[in-house]
Amino acid sequence: MQFPVIKAEGYTLIHAAELIPKFSAVGRESMRNNVTMAFMSDITSGLRSFDQVVRYPPNQVYIGELKPEALRSIEIPWYKSPLEKADRFGTFGEIMPYKEFIGLLKIADVFDLVRLEKKFTTDIKKHLAKHPLFSEQRIAKLKEGEEEESLLYLIEQQEALPLEVSGKLVGCVKRGHEFDPNLSPAVILENLATKSSAVLTCLNLLDRNGIDPDEIDYVIECSESAAGDITQRGGGNFAKAIAEAIGANNATGSDTRAFCAAPAHAIVEAAALVSAGIYNNVLVTAGGSVAKLGVNAREHMLKGVPVLEDMVAGFAVLIGENDGVNPIIRTDLIGRHTVATGSSPQAVITSLVTTPLDKAGYKIKDIDRYSVEMQNPDITRPVGAGDVPEANYKMIAALGVRREELEQKEVASFGEKFGLPGWAPTQGHIPSGIPYIGHARVAFLNNEIHRAMIVGKGSLFLGRLTNQFDGISLILENNPGEISQEASKMISEEEVKKMIATVMRDFAAQLLKEQES
Repeated sequence: MQFPVIKAEGYTLIHAAELIPKFSAVGRESMRNNVTMAFMSDITSGLRSFDQVVRYPPNQVYIGELKPEALRSIEIPWYKSPLEKADRFGTFGEIMPYKEFIGLLKIADVFDLVRLEKKFTTDIKKHLAKHPLFSEQRIAKLKEGEEEESLLYLIEQQEALPLEVSGKLVGCVKRGHEFDPNLSPAVILENLATKSSAVLTCLNLLDRNGIDPDEIDYVIECSESAAGDITQRGGGNFAKAIAEAIGANNATGSDTRAFCAAPAHAIVEAAALVSAGIYNNVLVTAGGSVAKLGVNAREHMLKGVPVLEDMVAGFAVLIGENDGVNPIIRTDLIGRHTVATGSSPQAVITSLVTTPLDKAGYKIKDIDRYSVEMQNPDITRPVGAGDVPEANYKMIAALGVRREELEQKEVASFGEKFGLPGWAPTQGHIPSGIPYIGHARVAFLNNEIHRAMIVGKGSLFLGRLTNQFDGISLILENNPGEISQEASKMISEEEVKKMIATVMRDFAAQLLKEQES
């Protein structure tokens, strides 16, 4: 059986702290409920600088400059242990400052709904001209900008949302329709943020891996956003819009939605498309969520913790045909949470972890690394949610004890040996197993691991349509170096010519023999 491979990855973060007071879910909720300005002032005072987010250890892990395991040697809470040296650009991608992100929003906007102030536009053009991914053609989409009076008119007379940098008006976001709430300025901003963060991530993947965008056949976008108007609220298509923006001219695409588990579902779908021979290269990507910014800001501020949920995150993974080098996706060993599975922790772990292992004849300890919900404990512990990855590892270990594959004394150390500390930002779909794929690919290529499991879990009940839980898992393995059984049977054109020549020679000899007789 020919298994597809993970060919490339991209991971980016955008420092979007300035969006929290007005545009995040917690910010809009506070304004609707007429929360005192003191709370907003507290949030503003708790926002981190760009230098702080760059030096924050989990962020460096996300962009590939630190291994996840390195976090174990750094004192927690990690926000009190900044790295001495850190760069915004990493092995997998980058951390973009808010100012550049505003420019990126404009570049991603094809309906001229984002309007930027003239002087700011001139300034941001200079910044992006120094960025390795922004060509003159892309920068030209910023246009020339507008006078501040024009922006104020749109804000005061047409309900446009103001965009500010350090308290100064630099632009606004217009509505996409006069009456449609699904095309309001706030929703347009959310959708453009999702699109632009995915575009940035995909551009990083292409550039850092030397991949021609024209080689991409299909794009699957798997964030938690759903674009559409009032008649097609979740119609999409983020994927096609992203393909257009990155220059993937030969690609089509579609969106996959499954709350937090969507990225894992999307990777399985991509692997299936490649395995079936429908497409050669499928790009799976997800932009980030503005709504998830500062979700736990209230609790963090009460505990004296800075606002850590200040990043819009993106990821991208390229799935392709087996090249004999990159780690393979075992499409025959997919774990799935079915309707009949139930929602108990034991049932979930059984369906996603041990059932696919049993199918392969593997034991729990045959997996070198489990990547589960890689939530950052700096964020989850202060709000009473504990260490989410560690809790998952203890459940897997407990199941191993019950199956007599582990001893009771191994439960406490299972996470350290077979798991990873959490580092992903709270962006819903981003933490669920996916952050490790880039690190896993590097570890496979360096022969540091031989087998890894990616576990994506989701909460479908958030849509108020079902109480069902959700989840899907996949196993990655070292590439055995054999393209496929079919490929090994293939012969070269020269060999075919030799075979034909032999047959013709034998046929001629037989014909001559018959004539002589």
